[in-house]
Amino acid sequence: MAPAGNFESLQAGLDNGADSVYFGVEQLNMRARATVNFTMDDLPEIARRCEAKNVRSYLTLNTIIYDHDLSVVKTLLNKAKEANITAVIASDQAVIAMARGIGMEVHISTQLNITNIETIRFYSLFADTMVLSRELSLRQVKKITEQIEKEQIKGPNGKLVEIEIFGHGALCMAVSGKCYLSLHSHNSSANRGACKQNCRKKYTVIDQETGFEIELDNEYMMSPKDLCTLDFLDQVMDSGIQVLKIEGRGRAPEYVATVIKTYREAIDSYYEGTFTKEKITVWMEALNTVYNRGFWSGYYLGQELGEWSDVSGSVATQKKVYVGKGTHFFPKAEIGQFKIEAYDIKVGDKILVTGPSTGAQEMVIEEMFVNDTTADKATKGDDCTLKLPFRIRMSDKLYKIVEA
Repeated sequence: MAPAGNFESLQAGLDNGADSVYFGVEQLNMRARATVNFTMDDLPEIARRCEAKNVRSYLTLNTIIYDHDLSVVKTLLNKAKEANITAVIASDQAVIAMARGIGMEVHISTQLNITNIETIRFYSLFADTMVLSRELSLRQVKKITEQIEKEQIKGPNGKLVEIEIFGHGALCMAVSGKCYLSLHSHNSSANRGACKQNCRKKYTVIDQETGFEIELDNEYMMSPKDLCTLDFLDQVMDSGIQVLKIEGRGRAPEYVATVIKTYREAIDSYYEGTFTKEKITVWMEALNTVYNRGFWSGYYLGQELGEWSDVSGSVATQKKVYVGKGTHFFPKAEIGQFKIEAYDIKVGDKILVTGPSTGAQEMVIEEMFVNDTTADKATKGDDCTLKLPFRIRMSDKLYKIVEA
């Protein structure tokens, strides 16, 4: 399941093998301030793109809901139903009830902190898919999936309840995302999608009686490393889950493209019986090229304490630098034209092109024309044309991928 913070990321997920995508609309989702977010008017286009690829679409409407939100929730759910969005991911009982009232499929968000089979049984009255608490071990996850099968616990659609877990991406210091740091410090509630990410900052701990600064091995003591399950994905699959969630609605389209492509290959390899240590090494190198705070296995393998990041931002091995924008595409010749506005590019460079319809496309430049002449390099102010294996659109952004 791929994250979609905007149309670029949505297309990146669709192009790289996602089975489903999840997205927020305006303010009533847990990434209300982290991404551009879609509008209600975007719902038909989201559904159209997903249906064209046979991909399921999930609207995240999983924040705390107040009375003044209820009319907006009702309107949004009706618009989503009308647009043929597959399901809504919810945690508030009002949203769950409204969605069920109009016959829309419901998925239970991790915010409800499901940790046992009796809670599964209760929510099976309303929901077809449930996200388990992020703090469970794979042994606990497997026990729940086995009990669902054994006891034949079914959702409203008449099928066995499907279990979803987090597979990759940012983790929060708080249990299932319930954190009040941002609310206390900035009156900006994380549980309303407005987290200020206090936990990602550097702090000094001081003894108030003596003024002594307590030395810490890790100054980023509340910022967990990113979750990564790829190197034990076979154990994850054996736990009986049906949905593996990739976190990252606030991250760039190339992150979505790389992570979804990598996990798609790994999952397919598992089913083909070709999941090997050698492949894992290659896949991990790919994951390291895009935004991450370092990786750890979460609580799935039984750790009692988290592993904390020792930097404020990404430790990705690669980064992108802006080069220019698309100006024209010649479909018969499959040639894209770009205006170079910043950094130089040359033959042999790895480039990235992003756009709302283009998604995130990477390639290595094998040849180029600059101002209608064959050249090895293009600089600021040049018009550059490249042979492309994909279509570009006006104002698509061109980046160069460089070592971080």
